[in-house]
Amino acid sequence: MALPLAGVKVLEMGTFITGPAAGMMLADLGAEVIKIEQTGTGDPFRAFRGGLYSPHFQTYNRNKKSVTLDTRKAEDLASFDALLADADVFIQNFRPGVAKKLGVDAARLQGLNPRLVYGSISGFGSSGPDRDRPAFDTVAQAASGFLRLLLNPSKPRVVGPAIADAMTGFYAAQGILAALYERQVTGRGRLVETSMFEAMAHFNLDDFTHLLSDEQHMGPYSRPHVSQSYVFECADGKWLALHMSSPPKFWENLALAVEQPDMLAQPAFASREARIAHYEDVVPFLAPIFAGRSRAAWLARLTDLEVPSAAVATSAEVLASPQAEHLQLMVSAPGPMGEFRTIRSPISFDGERNLQVTAPPLLGADNATILGQKPER
Repeated sequence: MALPLAGVKVLEMGTFITGPAAGMMLADLGAEVIKIEQTGTGDPFRAFRGGLYSPHFQTYNRNKKSVTLDTRKAEDLASFDALLADADVFIQNFRPGVAKKLGVDAARLQGLNPRLVYGSISGFGSSGPDRDRPAFDTVAQAASGFLRLLLNPSKPRVVGPAIADAMTGFYAAQGILAALYERQVTGRGRLVETSMFEAMAHFNLDDFTHLLSDEQHMGPYSRPHVSQSYVFECADGKWLALHMSSPPKFWENLALAVEQPDMLAQPAFASREARIAHYEDVVPFLAPIFAGRSRAAWLARLTDLEVPSAAVATSAEVLASPQAEHLQLMVSAPGPMGEFRTIRSPISFDGERNLQVTAPPLLGADNATILGQKPER
């Protein structure tokens, strides 16, 4: 089992998603991640139906240990400093200024441990006019220009998962890994900073590149038009997706699949440029055709003709698919609330997948082994 970060010790004071996501990425690669939580309540994401083990919390806290400390208390700060002595990484996603109040700011911690890579995640950055603005996923998506690309202009509403939260954590982990690599040469750690605003602006890179290179102002339909992407409802009420891109063979084979041999002779289908310009004509032409057969029938036919397509699958359908089963996407382990099931890390090393996982910890589960204290009740 390949664990490239085995031997790396991470202290995480992360809450909600961004900090915990960064810690999880490192834990998935073999790092020992010790999650330091508030006594009694822990990470606020734990709260769920009167308990402290929510699905939200489970999502980003596998492969970790949990201890409870209040670093505002002298004895707990001393315990924290003992853990810090041989730590490689510290991660926090507090609002600017909070870390110093808790005694865990970069200057103090790196003064104690110069080799420490200190990961700091904020909403809008550690300086500037928006420094103190509260930021959550939707705020970051909107402020970075990304959310407008997901909104249906005729019925605008927020849709989809917490992309900004997760991506910010992933970017933070990338920066931490780079700093760990550099430390092998310099022997010193770094202060690694990112913010939800910066992370989502970078994730939205295509939008900015079109603006800066060609003064194009993209909208929610810009990419689907250019990539010639579609979703269609089938006779059984299920949906499928097509991504037709640019190779002519995709469209030639689609014409065979939908039994419309003269389709490409129509002005709206004549070329890639024509299909982009007439996207709103292409959709109503194809929609009633796809409505005439079940999704399974269409996918069999499209796959046989190598037309890029897939079911718009539910999570249950994904897990039941032969490809997911072949790749062993779902992994499990005994957990404090029964079997813990999750999706494994997508990264393989030398063809080897890491199929082992440990369930997210109960609050303070590792107080005894790490701090010599009794676990939380």
